[in-house]
Amino acid sequence: MNVKSEEFFRKMIDFLPSSDAAFRESITTYGEVLETIIIEDIFMPEILVLLKEETNIDLIKRIFAYFEEVSTCGDAHLINLLSITALEVLGNDRSILTTAQKYMGLTTTQLQIEADRSIGRIH
Repeated sequence: MNVKSEEFFRKMIDFLPSSDAAFRESITTYGEVLETIIIEDIFMPEILVLLKEETNIDLIKRIFAYFEEVSTCGDAHLINLLSITALEVLGNDRSILTTAQKYMGLTTTQLQIEADRSIGRIH
């Protein structure tokens, strides 16, 4: 895992402190940080709840501002990781995606569309 990825995981745990125990348990279980598993199975369920409830707007805005920062960071691995996990998951539910789009930056929005296109969800 590179430095940018480590920073990403630390920042996500800062946003979602309730995910820390599951994050640590995943590392113990698998003996390493399985990046896609942690994002899809630990972070995204919490983000989806935030989007569904849409009550903690400040946190949602901070998470998506960070996603935009990651989307423009120049680290190809981290950008791809965000695209194939978090942004792809957002497209699984159109109502969640519609809510998320209110908070996405331009680059994040484009990456999410590309993620949907790459799996054949849109043409």
